[in-house]
Amino acid sequence: MSNSLRFASISDRLNGLGGAKWALHFEGRRRASTGEPMTFLSIGEPDLPPPAAVVDTAIDSLKRGRIGYASGQGTPQALRAVANHLSRRSGRLVSEQEVMTANGTQHALYLAMNTVAEIGDEVLVADPYYASYEAVVASSGATFVAVPTFPEDRFHLRADVLEAAVTSRSRALLLNSPSNPTGAVLTLAEIDAIGEVCERHNLWIISDEVYASLTFDRPFVSPFDRPHLAGRTIAAASISKSHAVPGFRTGWLGGPPDAIRRMTLLSETTSFGSQPFLGDALAVALNDEHPEAQKLKHTFAERGRAVEQTFRGSTACTGQMPEGGMFVMADIRPTGLSGEQFAWRLIEEHGVVVMPGESFGPGGSGHLRIALTIDTPQLIVACQKIRALAEQLAV
Repeated sequence: MSNSLRFASISDRLNGLGGAKWALHFEGRRRASTGEPMTFLSIGEPDLPPPAAVVDTAIDSLKRGRIGYASGQGTPQALRAVANHLSRRSGRLVSEQEVMTANGTQHALYLAMNTVAEIGDEVLVADPYYASYEAVVASSGATFVAVPTFPEDRFHLRADVLEAAVTSRSRALLLNSPSNPTGAVLTLAEIDAIGEVCERHNLWIISDEVYASLTFDRPFVSPFDRPHLAGRTIAAASISKSHAVPGFRTGWLGGPPDAIRRMTLLSETTSFGSQPFLGDALAVALNDEHPEAQKLKHTFAERGRAVEQTFRGSTACTGQMPEGGMFVMADIRPTGLSGEQFAWRLIEEHGVVVMPGESFGPGGSGHLRIALTIDTPQLIVACQKIRALAEQLAV
């Protein structure tokens, strides 16, 4: 009898799009649990302490009994904070009807994707792309279309390449700037050129902005902040990276009021209501300046420069200073190995755990993603091991 029971097709679409991409990280964790020394450069989990005020607010709110049901759109305090944050950033008035809270950026992207895309549609995504994007698109039933970017362009999405990928089935562009894994930060001119393509073909823009506060030597630009693109843009972000609280699972969405209304319906189906104590913490994170958050940005910049300096002069391994985020994409193509092959050699021979570029799409082939989440001296030693192995293999 059980053989005749059926499963919904969503679980088939998601099959193979989860833990398989993190196999090297899981193997590193297994080895570390047996006492083998491992250096982890694989996960984007900030290692610096979060702002004390944000954590203290969450604790105080819990103690005050802020644990009841709340609106699926978000608590009034959180909605005001998000609206004010986006108003300050964009220079235009963003109302509370244009924002909602979510359980982190991943949840926010799921809500956005499943509100604008469905079976029969295509979603365009710059390649390399974050490892969970394929699953986010697959959850909606839409077809994932990788749009190539190139190392010689520092992995910036080009409007002409995007245009060439558009078809009559294209429904949305999933955009990520600053990019995980490449560190690319799109300029105002690039955002406007990409926006023109989306306007011509009537595409939604889903903008993953989780690293918006972590840019180096150039400003962050969002299509949500461009008045002519705001009506087709849904912006998603959280305080997971910017305030080093990934376990809080609290973030937000900005978009047209009708999109917010529809996403709220979906959110209330997947996770009824919001968490008031986390809404209070989110409001403090966005309303106030926090020295700990500034330290995060300066520290990641310092570590990025250290990686670039460690690889400088090598003909086998290069890694440019990222324009934003907390990762460096290291190019090991001169070794003749794929990123996957090199990363397994690295863990076996040197106990250094990185993410192979192939985990982030075909565009990451022959690269490694290095997380800037350990202190600078340890990071330099790990990168010296990467360089040594690359130069050994490239001979």
